[in-house]
Amino acid sequence: MSDVQPTHKRSLPGAGVTRRQVPLSAQEIVTEQPLTPGRWLPRIVRPTLDGVDFIAWLEQNRQLLEEKLQRDGAILFRGFDVSSAERFEQIITAACGQALRYTERSSPRSEVKGNIYTSTDYPPAYRIFLHNENSYARTWPRKLLFCCVRPAVEGGATPIADTRRVYDRIDPRIRDRFIEKKVMYVRNFSPGLGLPWSTVFGTTDRNDVEAYCRTAGYETQWLDGDRLRTRRIGQVVARHPKTGETTWFNHATFFHVSTLEPAVRDSLLAQFDQEDLPNNTYYGDGTPIEPSVMDHLRDAYEQETVSFPWERGDVLMVDNMITAHARAPFVGERKILVGMTDAMSIEQLVNG
Repeated sequence: MSDVQPTHKRSLPGAGVTRRQVPLSAQEIVTEQPLTPGRWLPRIVRPTLDGVDFIAWLEQNRQLLEEKLQRDGAILFRGFDVSSAERFEQIITAACGQALRYTERSSPRSEVKGNIYTSTDYPPAYRIFLHNENSYARTWPRKLLFCCVRPAVEGGATPIADTRRVYDRIDPRIRDRFIEKKVMYVRNFSPGLGLPWSTVFGTTDRNDVEAYCRTAGYETQWLDGDRLRTRRIGQVVARHPKTGETTWFNHATFFHVSTLEPAVRDSLLAQFDQEDLPNNTYYGDGTPIEPSVMDHLRDAYEQETVSFPWERGDVLMVDNMITAHARAPFVGERKILVGMTDAMSIEQLVNG
């Protein structure tokens, strides 16, 4: 894989519109720069003028931004002052199209407006490890957009990592074993612990849950106390539908119990047998993943991690099949919104 990695600023080509009606030929509307010299993850785009019509500019440069997103994995729009759910929803529509409903959830989130959600309601004291949204499922969003309405007083970054580069870092012997065996996801939905199955699947009808799971490739098992256990065998790599590049695309590391923060992990293991944990992963044949392998996978993600502090009004666009995201612990009030677009499915990848 080769990247064009200039270390100087340059302007996005293409037309734009400003409320001040500045002629495009007279002045550049935006500038671009990398977060760190030599690497465009994320590509930072800033306005050079006051009052740039961000929505019109996005609409007119949509194809160009798509190309840059596929190449770089993430674009950070900074200085456009997007500070409300309403405005963020307009930005998503202009840049990518209609936002998707969050289905088959794994993270606690609150609906803010329509299909705009809080990024997560997970306790702020704990880190959330790198992952590609819904990569454990049959369907997922290809794009994610985050908006910083209020940065935390301390911490609270959204670290990202290029999963093409993560794939390259993984020992080929480990990669090949996973590709052959795949990964098994085991989830247990229990009252009072994590998200209830009715929230995850959007229904209180067991028959509807079972019908959905059959379609999505899940094996279901109803247990006492209104508990549900699901198993699904999924892929560990995927070919990007636009670029054809191979990415490390799965929740094998994220859902594994050993990836949890030590205090959370130890508490769960003291309460539950392995098979009853809220989330855990195995090789596709049901055998445990070796601790050394899990350490290796986590290290591959960590080595590719890039982080930056949020600023109020930031919008981060992520190609979910190229770039994993995380969340750092934080102190103080923090409000990051998220919208998801461009639904993808395993069938689309297989059938082209």
